[in-house]
Amino acid sequence: MRLILLGPPGSGKGTQAQRLVQRHGIVQLSTGEMLRAAVAAGTPVGLKAKDVMASGGLVPDDIVVGIISDRIDQPDAKKGFILDGFPRTVPQAEALDELLKRKHMKLDAVIELRVNESALLQRVETRAAETRARGEEVRVDDTPEVLIKRLASYRQLTEPLIHYYSERRKLLTVDGMMTIEHVTREINRILAAIGVVEPHPAKKAGAAKGAKKTVGSRSKPVAKVAEIAKRTIKAARRTGKVASRGTKKPVRKTAVAKGGKSPKKVMKKRAKR
Repeated sequence: MRLILLGPPGSGKGTQAQRLVQRHGIVQLSTGEMLRAAVAAGTPVGLKAKDVMASGGLVPDDIVVGIISDRIDQPDAKKGFILDGFPRTVPQAEALDELLKRKHMKLDAVIELRVNESALLQRVETRAAETRARGEEVRVDDTPEVLIKRLASYRQLTEPLIHYYSERRKLLTVDGMMTIEHVTREINRILAAIGVVEPHPAKKAGAAKGAKKTVGSRSKPVAKVAEIAKRTIKAARRTGKVASRGTKKPVRKTAVAKGGKSPKKVMKKRAKR
């Protein structure tokens, strides 16, 4: 499974990515973390990125793509991955497409978490007010002013990706304003619908459990009748009306008239006379 999550800041991409990671055993690939890991490991691409980062510049797309290329070749990414923070622009998306093509891989889906920006701003303002009410300091990056700038950057640079992936029939849109649980269920539902993941095992188990219950409820009356019949037979054996197991059924002797004829035949003969 290879996914990209799209959505403005505060849409819940990080939360949903972690849930997908835990559920499906894939890895979340953050470009920031991958850059730092590559620099620490001293890989050829990491050394290039180190010089750029040391000068305070933005790491070029080709270096970022090279780091992603190295990362997705590692064993823990064999089951799949979610890209976090990349691509941010259409040129980056095109570079990613070329990379996956060279590796004979395909992107399964791009999930857009669509949210109401006004509601996001309201959430941040509420959270900031609650933080101040507790006497705590509000984080610098968790204020309405910062969010407004980040939203503007998202609309300008990243939002065009929605059209890009929609044209390639990769885009799946989910209402990000639902609760976290509802968003998770909807993501898994659409991934199952397009065949990326298997349907939730709980549903199968539930169906099997229901079937077992149905069989059990039908078998109860049968078992009850069998028990009653068993008790009836035991009672009959005690009274001598039914032969016990292992004994021959007693043969009822019929009186025979004189001359070896049965009483019924004698009566019939007399009636004719």
